[in-house]
Amino acid sequence: MAKIEGIRIKNFRSLRDVTLGKLWSVQQETPLTPMTAVIGKNGVGKSTLFDAFGFLADCLRSGVEEACELRGRGGFSRIRSQGQSGPLEFEIYYKEDGNARPITYELSVALDTSDRPFVQKERLRQRRKGQKHGWPFSFLILNEGKGVAWKGETEGTQIDEGIGQFDLTDLIDSIERGPLQEESRETEVVELEDIRRLGIATLGSLKQHPRISAFRQFIEGWYLSYFTPDAARSLPMSGAQKHLNMHGDNLGNVVQYMEREHPKRFQSILDRIADKIPGVQKIDTDKTADGRLLLRFNDMGFNDPFYAQQMSDGTLKVFAYLLLLEDPTPPPFLCIEEPENGLYHKLLESLAREFREHATGRKGGSQVFITTHQPYFVDALSPEEVWILEKGKDGFSSIKRASENKIVKNMVDEGLPLGGLWYSDYLDAR
Repeated sequence: MAKIEGIRIKNFRSLRDVTLGKLWSVQQETPLTPMTAVIGKNGVGKSTLFDAFGFLADCLRSGVEEACELRGRGGFSRIRSQGQSGPLEFEIYYKEDGNARPITYELSVALDTSDRPFVQKERLRQRRKGQKHGWPFSFLILNEGKGVAWKGETEGTQIDEGIGQFDLTDLIDSIERGPLQEESRETEVVELEDIRRLGIATLGSLKQHPRISAFRQFIEGWYLSYFTPDAARSLPMSGAQKHLNMHGDNLGNVVQYMEREHPKRFQSILDRIADKIPGVQKIDTDKTADGRLLLRFNDMGFNDPFYAQQMSDGTLKVFAYLLLLEDPTPPPFLCIEEPENGLYHKLLESLAREFREHATGRKGGSQVFITTHQPYFVDALSPEEVWILEKGKDGFSSIKRASENKIVKNMVDEGLPLGGLWYSDYLDAR
């Protein structure tokens, strides 16, 4: 399963310049863990960090101009960090699996002369087989929609040797004059018709660009949870569906699918639900006369079932999360904002362990990224898994790993819970 080892975000609201984990240019840092939690006070930028992942996914799906407007973002001028004139910049450093060579994706989004957002720069590169030093091999370099892309799986001669970053003029000229060199036969000049759409979205749909396609599929597979209990209480049309959607309004459809196709997995969910929420004996579906789907909960001591419309927010959330974690083909990256909302505090450590077991399981579950402000949830985590987000006097956020604080790390090693140390202000800036 693919894993993000590091990410850098620049000029995105309060995240003027933050880096989590390891990058191609920051090799000395420790990669992100399979499960990562970001903590901090209200207003420090946790929701902004969550939305940065959502923005990238929306850019791939809808283009950069529409992504700037989606989910109440309010347009490019509202997204860009106050007082900054540069583009929005993102860098993702990831591996397709544990032994794969790392891949770096870089994206810059700026305003054109008509003040509309467009893709200013885009680059996808990977180290050569057996290469430990030097420049990674670029499979895609685009500058304002024009650049070069490498075809096929095997690398040729380094296509950006001797040129500056995103300086493509000489390279394009040499390729357009004819395939005089080995690299030219597999490198093609590309020019996108729409500079507001990502190159990985356009070229990633072509068979001759398998590396670009693999990264596109990785981003497309991200699951960002915008789950709301009210959405889960809706009455969708009957019909089994494989995957829970981001809002959770197809919860009953996924239950139909799991009941039919994966009964053992579904029974495991019911057993864990009964352990966390005593009284819930059975969960299944019922269909109305007009073909709509009802999610039915059988509670101990009651003859008649309860329906999702009558269940508590917490019960629906725990059930949805467990259903998500038991997905037979889980997403590569799972991002959840404040999963603790509406849950009994003694459930939180157990839920954190469920997320970690999923992320670190032998079957290769999702990489899990969570924002939280609940110490009970953090009690189940290690200092390496927790990042502290803080806001400076200038209004911009900074981030650091809890394990960077040696005192905190030693106290956790001695058996003190990390969430308790956070509650006691040991994780705050000093």
